Amino acid sequence: MTIPIEILDTVALTVDVPALGLTAGEVGAVVEVLGHGEAFEVEFCDRAGTTYGLHTLRTSQIMALHTRGQALRLFAA
Repeated sequence: MTIPIEILDTVALTVDVPALGLTAGEVGAVVEVLGHGEAFEVEFCDRAGTTYGLHTLRTSQIMALHTRGQALRLFAA
């Protein structure tokens, strides 16, 4: 079961994106859902809150870190 990513969800990059200067593990916030969830505008900020990137990323490049109280992974019993 995949939980859809929504606006204001916190996400992390799962892959390096050298063309954008981003590396796997960087954390951002979804500010727009494009299409039917095929892509997202993700804002990346430094510790001072200054935006250092606003990029369109595909679902395959990110993972949700917060899922409104639902488990990120489902484990077999």
